[in-house]
Formats: sequence, structure tokens, C-alpha cells
Amino acid sequence: MLKEKLKGRYITLETTPPKLPTVDLMIDKIEKSGALKYIDGFSTTDCPLSKLKYNSIIAAYKLQEKFKKPVIATMSMRDRNKIALQSDLLGANDLGVTHILALTGDPANMSDQPKAKAVVEGSSILLLEIIRAFNNGMDYAGKEFKIKPKPITPFAVSNSYAKNFTTIEKKIYKKIQNYAVGIITQPVYDIEIANRLIEIKNKITAEFDDERKESEIILGFFPITKLKTAQFLHAHVPGIYVPEEWIEKLIKAHKIGEDEEYKVGMDLSRKLLYSLLKTHPKIHIMTANRFEILKDLF
Repeated sequence: MLKEKLKGRYITLETTPPKLPTVDLMIDKIEKSGALKYIDGFSTTDCPLSKLKYNSIIAAYKLQEKFKKPVIATMSMRDRNKIALQSDLLGANDLGVTHILALTGDPANMSDQPKAKAVVEGSSILLLEIIRAFNNGMDYAGKEFKIKPKPITPFAVSNSYAKNFTTIEKKIYKKIQNYAVGIITQPVYDIEIANRLIEIKNKITAEFDDERKESEIILGFFPITKLKTAQFLHAHVPGIYVPEEWIEKLIKAHKIGEDEEYKVGMDLSRKLLYSLLKTHPKIHIMTANRFEILKDLF
């Protein structure tokens, strides 16, 4: 069970299913990249940035079948009401997709589909509550299933940085309170911030005397190999902090050339990854489907 594995070193790799009627090309890319030797499991995203993609649950099933590793399937509140959420959970359960990442989802106005509208009956907390009901053998309305669903392991997300970390603490508390087994953070680029997040988690879990005391922080990691990526994350993505030292080094490398830029960014990213693994070896690696990059990281 993934919950037990999280007690030790555990590295997951994020995958984004394509806008295609198959995930086989993505699966082939993973296999050829050599990434499998470095990771313990996967996640599948659910139409990130509200862009049309292949279904995250079916993608998770196919990844599990192919690689025999656990997969966390993302489910967005943006596109589903209570009926659809529970229907998808039942189907996922039948397929053995029982690790679910509850996500509110990006705004529908970012979509590539004309006049797409969000459903959003609630935040990700609603999905955590639904999963809790399923784990107690009933639907959200309190009606018992004739066949109890397989246990579902719920995950949630968190920003990795805020000027006032109290806001992050409150949100993490609410998710652990609702039985999230793991909190996956936005990418972390500073070991002190990682330690701060771990301290927050430890403070929260100390308040519980049931299984919630074992909830874990899973540190997000996105390797930066280009100056424009560092600047975009620093200036335009709330909840992420990129140190000025990184940006300065990448500016100098950028002036030399693309190869130097990649080399400097990868060196910074690799050193950070090893520091994070030494501090807290529960990492969620995001590569925007550049799976081959793992061989340069490890």
C-alpha cells in the first residue's frame, strides 16, 4: 500500500496525458527514457491549465498495468459535480486506481475549448470528504454500497511558499484534518523552505492521535534548465519561490549559450534534489513530460 511506502524513501514522477485518443506514445516515451530506475511511482494530471487531455484515471490504470508501480490519479473539482465525482471514483475503484489526488483545478477561462464552464461544487475538501465516505462503505449521501469499495488513498496539494506561512499552514491543516495521506507541494527551490514545510506538517500531525498523525509532506521538484523558466516561475506563479542566486547564475549562463544554460540549471537542480533527498526523501518530480531528464538528475 502506498501509504506504508511513504514512510521511507519514495519518489513519484508526474505525467501529463496527451491530447490524443491513446497514452501509448507517452508510455513508450517513459520506457525509452530510462526514468523507471529512479522512481517508485507516478501521478497523472487531469487536464492541467484547463486544456483538453486524455483521461487521468484511465491513464493511471494503463501506467499501473504496464509498469506495475502505484499511480496517483488527479481528479479536478473544476469539471465534476458530486454525481460525476462519485461515478468516476467507482469506475477507478473497479480498475484498481485507488490513489487519488484531490485538486480544485485551474480556472475554466484558461481552457482551449470555446466557452468552457466550470462546475466546481466545492473545493478539493469536498472530494476528500467523498473519499472518506467511500472508505467507510457509503456514498456522500450516507447510503451504504452493497459492495464496499477498495480503500482509497487520498492526496492533496499545497503552495510551497508564501510571505505569511500561516496561510499555508491553515490550508495544510484542513487537508490533513480531512484525512489526506500526502500533501504534494508546489516545486521547492530552497532547502530552508523545505524545512519550513516539514515543520508545519509535523506541528499539524502532532495534534492527531489516529492515522492522520502519519500524513506526509511530499516535496515538489521541477528542474530548471532555462532562464526563462526561472523568471516565469518567480514572477508569474503564486506560491513558488526561486532564489535570486539561481536567476543570477542562469542570466550569466544564458549569455554564454544554450548548452551552458542547461549545464548550470541542471547543476543547481541536481544539488537541490540531493539536498532534498537527504533532508526528506519523499519527492514528487515534475518534468513537463521530459522524462529523459531524470538520467541527468541522478
